[in-house]
Amino acid sequence: MAFDIEMIKKVYANMTSRVDAARDIVGRPLTLTEKILYNHLWDGMPTHAFKRGVDYVDFAPDRVACQDATAQMALLQFMHAGKAKVAVPTTVHCDHLIQAKVDAVTDLARAKTQSNEVFEFLSSVSNKYGIGFWRPGAGIIHQVVLENYAFPGGMMIGTDSHTVNAGGLGMVAIGVGGADAVDVMSGMAWELKFPKLIGVKLTGKLSGWTAPKDVILKVAGILTVKGGTGAIVEYFGEGATAMSCTGKGTICNMGAEIGATTSTFGYDASMGRYLRSTDRADVADEADKIASYLTGDPEVYANPEIYFDQVIEINLDELEPHLNGPFTPDLATPISKMKEEAIKNNWPLNIQVALIGSCTNSSYEDIARASSIAKQVIDKKLKIKSEFTITPGSELVRYTIERDGFIDIFDKMGATVFANACGPCIGMWDREGAEKEERNTIVHSFNRNFSKRADGNPNTLAFVGSPELITALAIAGDLGFNPMTDTLINEDGEEVRLEAPTGNELPPRGFDVEDPGFQAPAVDGSGIVVSVSPSSERLQLLEPFLPWDGKNIKGAKLLIKAFGKCTTDHISMAGPWLRFRGHLDNISNNMLIGAINAFNQKPNKVKNQLTGEYDAVPAVARAYKAAGVPSIVVGDHNYGEGSSREHAAMEPRFLGVIAVIVKSFARIHETNLKKQGMLGLTFANEMDYDKIQEDDTINFLDLVEFAPAKPLTLEFVHADGTSDVIMANHTYNKGQIGWFVAGSALNLIAAEA
Repeated sequence: MAFDIEMIKKVYANMTSRVDAARDIVGRPLTLTEKILYNHLWDGMPTHAFKRGVDYVDFAPDRVACQDATAQMALLQFMHAGKAKVAVPTTVHCDHLIQAKVDAVTDLARAKTQSNEVFEFLSSVSNKYGIGFWRPGAGIIHQVVLENYAFPGGMMIGTDSHTVNAGGLGMVAIGVGGADAVDVMSGMAWELKFPKLIGVKLTGKLSGWTAPKDVILKVAGILTVKGGTGAIVEYFGEGATAMSCTGKGTICNMGAEIGATTSTFGYDASMGRYLRSTDRADVADEADKIASYLTGDPEVYANPEIYFDQVIEINLDELEPHLNGPFTPDLATPISKMKEEAIKNNWPLNIQVALIGSCTNSSYEDIARASSIAKQVIDKKLKIKSEFTITPGSELVRYTIERDGFIDIFDKMGATVFANACGPCIGMWDREGAEKEERNTIVHSFNRNFSKRADGNPNTLAFVGSPELITALAIAGDLGFNPMTDTLINEDGEEVRLEAPTGNELPPRGFDVEDPGFQAPAVDGSGIVVSVSPSSERLQLLEPFLPWDGKNIKGAKLLIKAFGKCTTDHISMAGPWLRFRGHLDNISNNMLIGAINAFNQKPNKVKNQLTGEYDAVPAVARAYKAAGVPSIVVGDHNYGEGSSREHAAMEPRFLGVIAVIVKSFARIHETNLKKQGMLGLTFANEMDYDKIQEDDTINFLDLVEFAPAKPLTLEFVHADGTSDVIMANHTYNKGQIGWFVAGSALNLIAAEA
């Protein structure tokens, strides 16, 4: 039986009447996305149509999910909200703080010792406030959510950008910052600009070496890392319905890499099969009753150009396996062209490590298909050329694939099985030799491949592919190997060809597990005391940020003008810094240390205008803060791309940054800045970025008139006494301006408690 079945029944009970009303109001057939959004309006029954990309709308999500790295700050904030219990079903998943190094057993035991203080804090807070808690080793948040909580037609938010994975089960699932999660956990509305809609029509059917991963790798190549910004991507067509539910999840998962708000698929038979296989027949039965409401109207899919803002069509019969990278997930290369591209770009052909698993590709089907390739190492007398690792997505999957013999196959080929956790995908990988920063190539089935993302080495070139392709490349040890056409030499000196992967969509004998790792919260948590030691290096109770004084900000100093790509990994690195996610002061020592200073093309070396000396970004920010001098950050396009981590907004706020001015923002990061009471601004004229000089002092000329749709005027005074007046746009509405005035959104919540 499903968690929260009564809540799901209520969602479905409202859906028919609300969708019918929305269809009448809008005056046309509806996409699945629109049906879900109109069914989750904060005010209930729809009363008017919303303009895509224009109107801010209040929604009522069904549930919230948090992973351990972001949950610390989210729950520290929730403790200030004055609530006795979360208002909607909420879960916490311990998956980010387990470093991959030796093997699953060793690494998990070490993590439980090193991060015991954090795990105990999360467990006790969850127990007190009615939050479901998934212990370390239970699995990666997105896989566990898909197996237990996701349901067709639902809406959820999660404090991780890959929350979108649940779109594979027909949800609108959106990654947010912790402050957004606190709003919903506190019983408040969640605000989102009504998204634009991108339709992806999938014709044909996947076969041979081509996998669901190749669909999103192809889409990423088409849309780029920012092409989906402000939009929800809805997949449909015969190719979509022919695909497994977990395959759909893979596609939605990597939708975060195109900047999409989320991605989703309409309810179909594959979702019903998955629900029943994961012990949720009750959800499938309820979904079957209103199946036509859980997918787009037939007219929409028949003529998508009329109903979507953009339509992409991909013929799966013609799609070939892709590898995307290095350094960006949208550099898409068909495997047939990879050798040519590698040679042209001087990418090392020798693959040192191949890694499969993660939240993106760790389903039973993924592992089954990869193991069918791994088995050929034994059957065809081959030797694996690259180091090879597997990261199962959950204990449910791990236990089942061990029972069905897949782990034994991987063992025989010499693979290492890591813990059921994020591990190398988020930089929690203690890779031997990475500190030497040697140029090398790795391949993986993860979602992101930014510089330093996996192992901390800026010279590691990481390429993204499907688990089955990555397994084949591990065997060959050659980035240019095309398993569809190329042969290998076995131990007998014979030429052999790898056969195309095979594998069941779901376990024929069903899923099985001894201990899934779930801790249900206390019915009454009022007597539970949550304590944080003042001397802790891992956890720190929060102090409210100060409200705005109502005056124009004068005399601010430029902290850094970031050059080129500046993701949340550049702003607040993960990896070893994850241990400080619950301690704002300590983790602020990583603020913008990965960003490239436009004036010297070096990371973590900026000018302190108070002394004239160059120092680390956090050190300069602290110097300005100590002197009572506000500072600003200037950035390029798609600033804040990547993870949902709100630390990338909280750290600058904590260290005295009052505004971030860029050419364009990634959606989640812009919202995070707003929530923390900061000014997230964009250049009205992008060329003004070039006018910013290293010794600039900044004056806000009309902040006292801050209002929706009214640009702000800033004066940049240069060292030679000249100045440039620059116009900055913003997307703040009246309520969001209230966050700035109050000092943060949380300050408003606490005031109303």
